[in-house]
Amino acid sequence: MNQFKLTFQLEKPFLSKDFEVVIISFLKAATLNYAKDFHEKLYDKSQSVMKSYTFSCYLPNARFQKEQISLGQPCFELYFSDADIVESIQFLNSFKTMYKKKYPMNCNSMQLVSIAAQKRSEIKDSEVIIKMSSSLVVRSHDASNNTDKYYIYQDTEFEKTLKENIEFMLEKLNVPISTDGFSIVPVKGKKVVQNVFGHMIDANIGIYKLKGTPELLNYLYQAGMGSRRSEGHGKFEIIM
Repeated sequence: MNQFKLTFQLEKPFLSKDFEVVIISFLKAATLNYAKDFHEKLYDKSQSVMKSYTFSCYLPNARFQKEQISLGQPCFELYFSDADIVESIQFLNSFKTMYKKKYPMNCNSMQLVSIAAQKRSEIKDSEVIIKMSSSLVVRSHDASNNTDKYYIYQDTEFEKTLKENIEFMLEKLNVPISTDGFSIVPVKGKKVVQNVFGHMIDANIGIYKLKGTPELLNYLYQAGMGSRRSEGHGKFEIIM
């Protein structure tokens, strides 16, 4: 299994605080450049489409300020993975259409200057230690009044709700993988507050012990886990 490392050069060494919105816009533009039918399959505005991908960003020497994120260098890296192998190849082709093209941002611009495939080892154990490379969002949605509740690692409903999020994803994507035996235990958890499309929500970073079948763990390794995965949340790396 692979993930893609995309390196972007910035015109100026800063990003807006809601830079994930720009990344999502970039993904939409790339897929549309590649193939209209592929783009519409993922981003059809008439329906909510469950995605099988996730991403995280590395921001060098980032300093989070009130209005922007200042960087030590005018560049950043994006790590992208997709549990659907065919879709993953289509995304790679989409990224290639954006190579060396300036993409506008608010008072700035970014340019994709490198695309690299990185091999990831298959998980063969039923227990791994992971580190979140993007924040884990665990959400319970109440359809009756259209409200959301977000859980952090200290909450008693954290594990149960995360499992429900995973089961919902697998059901929507028609992936026949069981969540039997799934558990998550904080090793060194930390709460963070994230700005998601103008809303401040509770999320989780840090180190966790994850249990489940190797099949489930490998799927989560590529697709991410929790809510808002395709918006840059829920991606993790294996550290043990």
